[in-house]
Parts: sequence; C-alpha cells; structure tokens
Amino acid sequence: MKKLLFPFVLLLFAVAVQAQIQDPVKFNSELKILAADEAEVVFTAAIDKGWHVYSTDLGDGGPISATFNVEKISGAEVVGKLKPMGKEISTFDKLFEMKVRYFENAAQFVQKLKLTGGAYQLEGYLEYGACNDENCLPPTQVPFQFFGKAEGAAKEAVVAGAETKVEEQPAKQEADTDAASGVAIASVDGLTEINVTDKVDLWKPVINELQSLGETTSQEDMSWIYIFITGFVGGLLALFTPCVWPIIPMTVSFFLKRSKDKKKGIRDAWTYGASIVVIYVTLGLAITLIFGASALNALSTNAVFNILFCLMLVVFAASFFGAFEITLPSKWSTAVDSKAEATSGLLSIFLMAFTLSLVSFSCTGPIIGFLLVQVSTTGSVVAPAIGMLGFAIALALPFTLFALFPSWLKSMPKSGGWMNIIKVTLGFLELAFALKFLSVADLAYGWRILDRETFLALWIVLFALLGFYLLGKIKFPHDDDDTKVSVPRFFMALASLAFAVYMIPGLWGAPLKAVSAFAPPMQTQDFNLYNNEVHAKFDDYDLGMEYARQHGKPVMLDFTGYGCVNCRKMELAVWTNPKVSDIINNDYVLITLYVDNKTPLSSPIKIVENGTERMLRTVGDKWSYLQRVKFGANAQPFYVLIDNEGKPVNKSYSYNEDIPAYIEFLQTGLENYKKEK
Repeated sequence: MKKLLFPFVLLLFAVAVQAQIQDPVKFNSELKILAADEAEVVFTAAIDKGWHVYSTDLGDGGPISATFNVEKISGAEVVGKLKPMGKEISTFDKLFEMKVRYFENAAQFVQKLKLTGGAYQLEGYLEYGACNDENCLPPTQVPFQFFGKAEGAAKEAVVAGAETKVEEQPAKQEADTDAASGVAIASVDGLTEINVTDKVDLWKPVINELQSLGETTSQEDMSWIYIFITGFVGGLLALFTPCVWPIIPMTVSFFLKRSKDKKKGIRDAWTYGASIVVIYVTLGLAITLIFGASALNALSTNAVFNILFCLMLVVFAASFFGAFEITLPSKWSTAVDSKAEATSGLLSIFLMAFTLSLVSFSCTGPIIGFLLVQVSTTGSVVAPAIGMLGFAIALALPFTLFALFPSWLKSMPKSGGWMNIIKVTLGFLELAFALKFLSVADLAYGWRILDRETFLALWIVLFALLGFYLLGKIKFPHDDDDTKVSVPRFFMALASLAFAVYMIPGLWGAPLKAVSAFAPPMQTQDFNLYNNEVHAKFDDYDLGMEYARQHGKPVMLDFTGYGCVNCRKMELAVWTNPKVSDIINNDYVLITLYVDNKTPLSSPIKIVENGTERMLRTVGDKWSYLQRVKFGANAQPFYVLIDNEGKPVNKSYSYNEDIPAYIEFLQTGLENYKKEK
C-alpha cells in the first residue's frame, strides 16, 4: 500500500526524478467453454514482487479496481460482474480511508458468459490498477478477442488475448497496404492493427538520429518555477482579503506578548509560518496521492472534469461577488481552536495555524481551488504540491516578518473597503478563467460552442465590467456607499478597460499575443482579416507525408494539444512573425497532430508498446503513440522537421519564444534537406 516512506521534503523532490516505464503485471486471457450455453473468460496475472492488483469490491474514491469492458458482442451475453478468484489480502488503507482487498504475486479474474447459440464474437478489454508501496500505475488495459461457434461440446475457443497476434487468424483477416506510406493495416472483425512494410517505414523510431543532431530533453508544458510563482502570487492575493489581513497583527502581537523572551516569541512566529507551509503543501500532496498521476493527466482534456472546474470557478466568483459565503462548518474551527488553547508547545502553534486555514477558507478557498485546478491539468505529479508550496510561503511570510520587525505593524494599512475591492476583482478573474476550462473541453471534443471570437467577446465584456466596477459605476451587495475612487483603483480600472479594448481587434483575427495562452486557437476563428497566419496543410500524418513526397518538400510535424497553453503561445507569438510564417507556409508541409483529439477512430488500433499490447481508440491516442514511439517524446509543443522518408533533418524544438532561434531551426532543416537531395 501507499505510504509516505520518506520525510516530507525528500518526497517532494524525489518524485521529480524522471520516471521509467514499468510493467510489473503480465496478464493472459482465455475463454473456457463450460457447457453448450455457458462459458467464462479467465484472466490470469503474474505480479512482480512488491506490487498489488486491486480487487473489484472497492467504492468510489479508492484505487482503481479491475473492470470488465465489452466493446463488441454477438451470440453471447455477459452474466453478472467480474469475479476475483484466489487468495486476497484485506486491509484498511489510511490514505483512501477505506477497506481494500488486493492480490500479490498472482491474480485471477473470471467473467461468466451465456452463449445464445450459433456463432459468437466477443471483443473488449480488462482494465486494472496496480500499486506498490510508493506509487501507482495509470489504468492499464488488457485487450481480448474471442470468436467461435457454440456446438454443445466443452472445448477451448479461439483465443486472441494478450499473447495472441492477429496473424494467427488468417481466415478472419483482410489486409491492404497503403502504398504511399508503407503502412499495412490489418482488419480483423473491426479491429485494426498497424504493421509497417519494408517499403517506406514512416513510423520507424528515429530517436538515435535526433540525438546525433544534438537533441536534448524536451521541456515540460509548465515549468515548476512557473507553478511556484503562480502559487506565490495566489498567496499574496489571499493576504489582502478580509479573512486574512486583520488576523496578521493580532497573531503576531500574541506571539510577542505570550512570552517575555523576545527570541522565543520570534521562534514561535517562525514555527507558525512553517506550520502554514506544512498544512498547505500536505494538501497539495494529498491531491496527487488521491487522484494519481494518470488521473491528473486525464484532467487536462476530459470534458466532465473541465466542465466541473468551470462550474466550480463560477460558484467561487459568485461567492466573491457577495451572493453567499463559502465557509467550513464553524464547529471545525471551534474544536481546533479550543484544542489549541488546551495544549502548549509546538502542537499548540500548529493547531493555531490550522485554525487560520479553516477560518480564512471563505477567502482562500476560491484562490486555492483555482490554483489546484490550473496546476492539476498540467499532468505533473508534483505540480499541486509545488503550487501549494508557493501559496503557503506567501501566506506565511508576513507573520514571520512582522514578528522579526514588530515596528512594521504600525505602518500596516488598516482593514477597509479596499479588501472587498480585491475580492470582487478576483471574482471577475475567476469567471474569465472558468471560460478557459470550458474552452478546453469544447476544443477536445469538437463541440464548437466557444470559438475564438465567442471567447474573446465574453472576455471583453468581463474586463469592461471590471473596469466599470473599479470606477464605481457598478456595485455589489457588500460594497459601501463611498463613491470616491482612489488613485490605485483608478489605475486598475484603466488597465482593465485598456485590456478590454486591446482584445477587440481579435474579433477580426488579430493575434493578441497577450491572451494567446488562454484563447482558443486561430483556426476556430470564423472571420479573419489577417493573412500572415500559419495554417496546417494536414492533420493526418500518412496523408501529409504522401503529399510532401509528391511535391518534394520537407515536413514539419507539430505535436500539439487543445489544452496545451504553451502551444497557443508559440502559435501566436512566434508563428505570426512574417518570416516564420513565410518559411512554414511556403517551404514546408505542416502536419499538425493533436494528441488530445477525442474523435474515435473508425476502428480501434492494436499496437505493441514496450512488449505490451495496447489499444488506440481515439485520433489523439494514435498521434500520441506516434510521438512516443518514433521520437521518444511526450510533451507538447513538440516540433520536428523530417524528410520524405520520415528521418529528421534537424534536432527538435520545444517551447521557446525566441523568434531568431526558431527561424534558425527552420532554415537549418531546409539546408539539411536540400543536401540530402
């Protein structure tokens, strides 16, 4: 089971080590005919030492249990649920706060079937979760395919499980080869398998060739420094809210007066600040441990999660506007506060910090919620913890500094209406970012309800309303009647209104580099007056490669994602440069491949990756697999220049808004391509 085996700080940085691909569980599947109308699918697993495979009786919120999933069935019916067989271990998992059962060393699962007579066919996959004492693997699929004819005699059916190849069933297989790409596509009753012929292997790995060209490790979509800074800024904003700011002088004065020893008072204040950091970083770690790294990756483009995030931010914004207060039960803070008074020493100080976290939740909750949503969708395992580390340091800093320099307390601005202005301003920002998460789901699933001009129109209205509010033209329930506009408030209004005006040309196609990270991509714009845009010629790898071969041009592969923030930055900050757009549009065949495209493939594709059979079910799955197997990368944006045989002509390029460097990257690729010719 999962345990925190290392001290807190070591754990935070240990998980940053580059993970290796692990395959601790090996499944075999078979179909056993028990009677004329009865059969069962049996899955048998060999589990490496130290790993566990979970049973099927876990509730929501627990580790991923084994499930039986059917994609195609005829001549048979599924009876009951998947049943675990053999010796299980039962224990109470403190992390998930629930009783769990799991297998170690070996596992077996059985699914009953009823044969309805005649020919039968069954296709699908077993999905299971595996964990060791330190981490868990993402949900893993074991595909299966069985077909035959029920004749009333008990016998083994034709099996196409985890160890069976399509070529073992020639009677069921029809194959044709794409002469252009050299990719043989074998169809077996709706299941597609990709094999590369000897003619032109466009899917052949070129990782060694990239390294010989000076390839370096690709960048993460969002750096840890950026995540930390985002959290730190969030913590600073939380400081200036009515729930936190008034508490600072009272808390610091308490520490300095509770002891005649000034050094002890300062030490207590340091301990108080450290306790705040521990509390919030533990929250960040809990998010990762509860959801797991694979779930965090799934959040980035999952429609349900992104829509829920959008709704959550809308609710938080309404709270900041004064519609209602989001508070934790008062008995929680009362209980913790009374416990703090009854204890002494370090525990008392820690409980005081915990009380602060509870009573300030109505102000810090929306900020923390937005921060966790933003960093969780990066897919990084440690992102929530790093974000919370920045938030907590900013929140704890004034308590420590004012304890070190008590005279500064006299110069602290008094509480007042200015804090409510900050809350309302944050409410407008929450609404703006809610649209961003809705846009990610809209793009990934192709709904087209929030195209670029619609998104910009809503942002223009939001920031214009924010400007009018700051000028005192709009009031909310908890605003006072003071109509005076201070100088800082005036400049904030000026900035908000100017930003709204800045976005107006975007309705006609202006690049708007300042919002490129948040707005939908330019290709969703229905009306565009600008001509220096880069447009992909193809969104299919094989078709684009054939076009490039016929026209004698090199290819630029753009591995991107609808939820990729840095991809949008590159497209609107670099690709809009006239020289860059000219080279890409005229000298290259641009093939843009979205790795998070949720469009289902016409038929699933069976691949073997790292010795394990897997199923590619969406267009995004296919392009993500291509990026991994051919180029050894999985981060976006990822740009690679290749010749007509799929070989690189320059090292790859990741996120870097240095336009001269990008031009050099393109020109070097052209020169190397011409040398080959």
